[in-house]
Amino acid sequence: MTTPTPTPTPIPTAIPTSTGPRPSEEPSGGLVRHLGRIGLWTAALDFLPVSQLRETVAEFDELGYGALWWGETVGREAFTQALLVLGAAPRIAAATGIANVWARDAMAANAASRTVHEAYPGRFLTGLGISHGGLVEGLRPGGRRYEKPLAHMREYLDAMDSALYFAAGGDAPRPPRVLAALGPRMLDLARERAEGAHTYLVTPEHTAEARAALGADRLLAVEQAVVVATDRETVLRRAREHLRIYLELPNYRRNLLRLGLSEDDFADGGSERLVDRLVVSGDESAIRSGVDAHFAAGADHVCVQVLGDTMTAAPMADWRSLAAVLL
Repeated sequence: MTTPTPTPTPIPTAIPTSTGPRPSEEPSGGLVRHLGRIGLWTAALDFLPVSQLRETVAEFDELGYGALWWGETVGREAFTQALLVLGAAPRIAAATGIANVWARDAMAANAASRTVHEAYPGRFLTGLGISHGGLVEGLRPGGRRYEKPLAHMREYLDAMDSALYFAAGGDAPRPPRVLAALGPRMLDLARERAEGAHTYLVTPEHTAEARAALGADRLLAVEQAVVVATDRETVLRRAREHLRIYLELPNYRRNLLRLGLSEDDFADGGSERLVDRLVVSGDESAIRSGVDAHFAAGADHVCVQVLGDTMTAAPMADWRSLAAVLL
């Protein structure tokens, strides 16, 4: 008895690919509905074992937070972590804040974004960012040179939008995305080539400027650091520990100077004036007021970054208490 030869799967005559800069069909209003108005931004996910990460995300979902954001430096890979987050709960959205464009080429980024979006439609937002010179040349192998960040981002988006994607869903419009943006030219690029912008380490005054630059039809998702404490020593200690690395990065320093701070404010871990402008502190009602200031200035979504005693600590008690007043 002979075993029948399997019939080979026919090769499609029309290859499903993403060709050309096809914009997402998701308007910014739809993105706001998926993200909700309030999300969480945290670096603590990288330091939770996967089993504990899943339990934590499930609780965020039950508490009612709309979205969970995280960054990408030398910890977990951003898109892989998105699958962990989205698989842990049925409702909460996930957003990379940001996926570092130096961490993978544009074809890989396009494939990863499409894969996660297809697996969890309507619950994933790709945030892309150009990162910082010291975090690229100093940390990533291969002799990368950090130069002309705006041109590099534009070229990266061009390459993503023209990348071959030979897989199911390849003929669909690209998934929605936002760009990390602080200065006017990157905000312009976010308006032109994305569904909006993700801003970080900013003030309500910057939020108003970003809204004006983006226009009314683009998503503006703003990160806001907070310390849930009324003790001044605790506030300053946690805030300065958080701000320490950012005050060494030229992109953030330039933006803070644009916002009226001075070089003197960067000394000794940050002046109290700088701390008070960048980190909202106090009880839960004070945190609510600080978040509302961004909404009044034009934000669609605010992702709250709760600062604990260390970057690796998961401030679960504060996340729970804030849910009662923010959601």
